[in-house]
Amino acid sequence: MTTHREPGSFRDPANAVLHLDGRVLRGLDAAGLAAYEAAVGSAAVRGAIEDGRIVGTRRLADEEIPADLVGRFAGVLEHETIPFISYPYEWSFSMLRDAGVLHLELLLAALEDDVTMKDGYSFNLQFRGAAPVFIDVGSFEAVRPGPWIGYRQFCQTILYPLMLEAHLDVPFQRTLLGHLDGLTPGDMRHLLRGTRKWRKGVIRNVSLQAAADQRFDRGGRKTQDDLAASGFGAELNKALTRKLLKTLSSLRSDRADSAWSAYRSTCSYSDEDREAKDRFVREAVAGRSIDLAWDLGANDGAYARLVAETARYVVAVDYDDVTVDAMYRSFRADGIRNVLPLVMNLVDPSPARGWRGTERRAFTDRGQPDLVLALALVHHLALAANVPLEQVVDWFADLGGTLIVEFVEPHDPMADRLLGNKQAGLFPDYRIEEFERILGERYQITSHLRLPSGSRTLYVGEQ
Repeated sequence: MTTHREPGSFRDPANAVLHLDGRVLRGLDAAGLAAYEAAVGSAAVRGAIEDGRIVGTRRLADEEIPADLVGRFAGVLEHETIPFISYPYEWSFSMLRDAGVLHLELLLAALEDDVTMKDGYSFNLQFRGAAPVFIDVGSFEAVRPGPWIGYRQFCQTILYPLMLEAHLDVPFQRTLLGHLDGLTPGDMRHLLRGTRKWRKGVIRNVSLQAAADQRFDRGGRKTQDDLAASGFGAELNKALTRKLLKTLSSLRSDRADSAWSAYRSTCSYSDEDREAKDRFVREAVAGRSIDLAWDLGANDGAYARLVAETARYVVAVDYDDVTVDAMYRSFRADGIRNVLPLVMNLVDPSPARGWRGTERRAFTDRGQPDLVLALALVHHLALAANVPLEQVVDWFADLGGTLIVEFVEPHDPMADRLLGNKQAGLFPDYRIEEFERILGERYQITSHLRLPSGSRTLYVGEQ
């Protein structure tokens, strides 16, 4: 078998992330190997690998190195595989903040052992369920004179997006999706004008950086060298990291609950409907071998939790970032580690991004689900977003796997609410008979249940 290189790993010449039959390897040149050995020589880094805060990593013995890599690298590492890759523009506020806190805690501990990080990129982090994990082992290196070189990048891709929401009530996800390198200090200084510039950490981390950009041409190599020569060293970096960690940890999102965040308390389900729906889904997944399940339109994650009792891993996606944040915090509090909550508009899901459209993969290119849940979703796609029923079902079929889907009829209160803003007669094909016809052409319907209210029906479709 032949290894293939991860498209997004070209930015660090000392490291090459490689894939081989489901395994994740990292090839290191001589400088990269020396940096890795310095890192694992640190008790802090070694301990973080052992307790899972840094992705599980081991160096391959010479005889374990795949044949096509022999002689190409000074050393080869193997990493634990993350069940499903996600990106910062798909995380909620608490997720990005917790990831940033982990990043700084690891940096601070490493500095005590004379080890630092050479960048501060949000893409160096991933999630295992509701737990952040640092994945870029190649970022560690022996400490060097001068300020932390990753400080600006950390601010642009983690601190500033969080400030955007904490201080301006603006969700950061779309901004990060459009700007993978984050927000510049100049952008943030412009946004945090007036009294906002006196918020905690703004002067130090925004205003001073923006001023330095204008004066020193974005803090280039000469500026780094001048600061190093002036005595800027490890102790100052520790102090600045502590202050940055304190600022980051203090950020809160005060955005009011969105319309959908209270969905389960305001939707049209009766107790009888909910009990019947829970029982149907539980019976549909019982006894199945499910490696990966997608809960599309997951809302508060109740059904993702249910499926997680059977599936190895569940990705729970919802459009509303406030709802996803609450979902994440509940999973984290309850210690659920096999459900990953993500913020995403399913009508406009995360596309391929970065250099040549290959660095960050599209949502649907990151793994094929064995099971797709589409509960209380079809009417949003068809009535709110005007996606034809046939195309909705085609999309489900293209995803693959077993489908558990719910059809909400036009007379249901939630569907009627969506239709209230539409021209009368706009959706003549939105009928249960038409949905069943389309579904039956693409799936074998093995089970169905009309809920007691009479306006919603559940189906299990097998391909």
